[in-house]
Amino acid sequence: MIEIQGIDPTMIANNLTPAYPTHPGEVLKEEIEYRKISQRKLSEQMGISYKMLNDILNCRRPVTAQTAMLFEAALNIPADSLMRLQLKYNMWQVAANPSFMERLKQVRKYAAML
Repeated sequence: MIEIQGIDPTMIANNLTPAYPTHPGEVLKEEIEYRKISQRKLSEQMGISYKMLNDILNCRRPVTAQTAMLFEAALNIPADSLMRLQLKYNMWQVAANPSFMERLKQVRKYAAML
């Protein structure tokens, strides 16, 4: 975190965090629309079902390591970039779960006593 004396650290651009992370499906959907590739043709090329591809592109299904590598082969988008987006999205979803966050709080409390 960048700190500048007299300035609230949360107001420094490099310290800002987005309201929510981007699901990799959003990026992929924009890319195939830009390239004017049909979802059916892409699903056939990748060897996955149209439904699976559509679910990923509409953020209803996560990108796995396998699908990320297939997207990399088909669209030349680095698989590791897609996986990082997916990881950030997954972590955001977990952090938004109040019951899990309460459990996490309890674990941290217990760990502090050790």
